[in-house]
Amino acid sequence: MSRRSLLAMASMSASVLALSAAGVHAQEAAADSDTVIKSHGYSFFGDLKYPADYAHFDFVNPEAPQGGEISIQSSGTFDSMNPYTVKGRAGALASMMYESLLVQCADDYHGSYGLLAESLEYDKGKTWVIFHLRQGITFSDGTPMTAADVVFTHNLFIEQGLPSYSSAVKKRVLSAEAVDEHTVKFTFATGISRRSLISQVGSTPVFSKAWFDKTGARLDESRFDVPPGTGPYMLDSYQVNRRILYKRNRDYWGNGLPVNVGRWNFDTIRVEYFGDESAAFEAFKAGEYTFRQESSSRQWATQYDFPAVQAGHVVKEDLPDGNPPSNAGFVFNLGRAKFADKKVRQAIALAYNFEWTNQSLQYGLFQHRQSYFQDTPLQAKGVPQGDELDFMNALGDVVPEVLKTEAPVPVHTSSPDRLGDRKNMRAAMKLLDEAGWKVGDDGIRRNDKGEVLSITFPVNSASASSLEPILDNYAVNLKQIGIRPDFSKADPSQYTNLRRNRDYDMIYDGYQSGLDTGTGLMQMYGSEDADISVFNPAGLKSKLVDSIIEASLHTDSQEMENASLSVLDRALQYEFIMVPTWYKAGYWVAHFDMYGHPDIPPYDMGYLDFWWYEKDKADALKAAGALR
Repeated sequence: MSRRSLLAMASMSASVLALSAAGVHAQEAAADSDTVIKSHGYSFFGDLKYPADYAHFDFVNPEAPQGGEISIQSSGTFDSMNPYTVKGRAGALASMMYESLLVQCADDYHGSYGLLAESLEYDKGKTWVIFHLRQGITFSDGTPMTAADVVFTHNLFIEQGLPSYSSAVKKRVLSAEAVDEHTVKFTFATGISRRSLISQVGSTPVFSKAWFDKTGARLDESRFDVPPGTGPYMLDSYQVNRRILYKRNRDYWGNGLPVNVGRWNFDTIRVEYFGDESAAFEAFKAGEYTFRQESSSRQWATQYDFPAVQAGHVVKEDLPDGNPPSNAGFVFNLGRAKFADKKVRQAIALAYNFEWTNQSLQYGLFQHRQSYFQDTPLQAKGVPQGDELDFMNALGDVVPEVLKTEAPVPVHTSSPDRLGDRKNMRAAMKLLDEAGWKVGDDGIRRNDKGEVLSITFPVNSASASSLEPILDNYAVNLKQIGIRPDFSKADPSQYTNLRRNRDYDMIYDGYQSGLDTGTGLMQMYGSEDADISVFNPAGLKSKLVDSIIEASLHTDSQEMENASLSVLDRALQYEFIMVPTWYKAGYWVAHFDMYGHPDIPPYDMGYLDFWWYEKDKADALKAAGALR
């Protein structure tokens, strides 16, 4: 998450490239080191929405009442309350107790604002950053948080964190130093992109050094004991695989800060666990929990007519979302030799009939995803020109000519009237023939070695009720073209291990979506950590993608950053690492009529953050017997 000079120059126009000289860069670096920027927040290009004297974020209700409870559901199991364990499954919301130096903002995508840090300063060249901590910060056990805890946590993630994260950070952050009790300094490596350096150290959660020293606990172990956090909520109680309860810290140090005004309004947050989504939905209907984000189109279209809805006790909302949709789909494990030929992957994709699936199983409520930046200005469209073309030309021969001269290949369309689209099925079989997978007398495809073209595809049993019928019908088409599919259910713990170990041929998974560049792109799509990164379920290794990301990290304007991400979109579609499936441009939400919320900001629905409890409405629901 030393760059070649060609990649460093990719953010400039061709005319500017020709004027670059080593002496000029040396003078600029010296000048950058002499210029110190001081701020209440951070944005790579320095364009924060909120000034230093802001009273609160625009999207909150500063008069929101505090109190009451919100309850949500989680499906499956948990065997730990450590969200950073590399084994087992952590309980829902386990990371919410911990805060970071900076915090992102729901209506300023590129900006972060001081939380644990009151302010920061850094040189213009971003070779170091100093954070000045707020006074009076305490952990939930009442002990003070100091710069030593920040340094300890940074080192802990390097020593015991996810291997892909640790590897990336060690190369980029040279040191973390507690200058004094309330000041911490990070020094960064030279000769690398300045992207994600300050934002990464600023977004790392902070733990209590004293607690880890006393207990001997490890960051990567599965455990139920949790270190005290500085956050507004603390773990109150849990019943394994049944319930987790978080309660407001009445002594929360951050009450009243502008960054927190109108936020963290509930006294308690309760998570109810259920074996699968069907059981969870029935429990919601019965009032066992009060807020539900719906993902099943079938349930949204046909099952929200139960008595509590009819009586007006439960309200449905379709809320906007300014983020690109999740980059989900049927992901190929590119480490499998059978998928080395893109024609095989394309054939498998052609067997998926989105139109029939959406109409017959999903009530026509979804759209077919094409882009990794779907429905945003970053989505690649048409033949590249302008900044996009300049960016690609600067990369040289690593970019296939087809990417420069042609528009992205549209996602395939199918007939909604029948599951097996004859045209697509014929095209899929032709591709498999060309790839050397021939059909035998038994209708099964084999290669020259006699190996069967089969697909192991684990399915999380906790989500199988919504995904299973889609996969069952997909399997019908795969069998028709001679592929032997194995869609096998796995319990949540087993599924987690299969995913972490990449023990599958294909999986329903995806990649985090976003609207800016950063070293996190390397963890998701980069070759160096592809074998170990849990954020790269395909195990993608592409010189093309690596080059684009590295050049993107060196862009020096928002316009060129945007162009680089559109080029990345083109490259990821070209590499064809998954079968793109469905998406919904917004949130489906149902909740008992006891909550209020402001207009939803672009980048976070914020139901645990800036929604609030309305006691009069809650009392009326209880009096009517609508809640348990």
